[in-house]
Amino acid sequence: MEEEQSTKPDRQKTELFEREFMPHLEALYNFAFKLTFNEDDAKDLLQDTSMKAYRFIHSFAQGTNAKAWLFRIMKNSFINDYRKKSKAPGMVDYQEVEAYYDSGKGTSPRDITVDLRAETVRDKLGDEVTLALNSLTVDFRTVIILCDLEGFKYDEMAKILDIPIGTVRSRLHRARNMLKAKLAAYAAQMGYK
Repeated sequence: MEEEQSTKPDRQKTELFEREFMPHLEALYNFAFKLTFNEDDAKDLLQDTSMKAYRFIHSFAQGTNAKAWLFRIMKNSFINDYRKKSKAPGMVDYQEVEAYYDSGKGTSPRDITVDLRAETVRDKLGDEVTLALNSLTVDFRTVIILCDLEGFKYDEMAKILDIPIGTVRSRLHRARNMLKAKLAAYAAQMGYK
């Protein structure tokens, strides 16, 4: 009897998680990939976010925006991990070094351009737009992703990013202007004025 009672809250927790959060996994993965530019890191960030969401599901207010709640957890996890990595001593990927010496091409592994487009955004953004977006700093790239790609409203973005709504508007305006400047030549080439 006691065992039955202890599994009831777990079952309710699991049902809530599956109902409210599971539908947003693809959007979360896309956001993670756009933050990390790496498939494995994006999967790790998604897993970390899912684990934290499940663990702290009791703090989620049912009836509120589950997607925004998840994006905020992911953004905070990304920032915390970024800070931790920036304080850590430099790491060397020996497989990268080995591949460099085995190839004999004379190009540094750091000079290799990575295709930063996820399969899910392949048809949505061209190479030039993707590269311009990826060249923005995390703060500016994040507001563009949340607003223009994920469709969040300003107040939701303010909650996700934990900044005032005026800062959201300012960053979004500046980010769009930076993208406009970076894409001006490409737009002219494509026939736009």
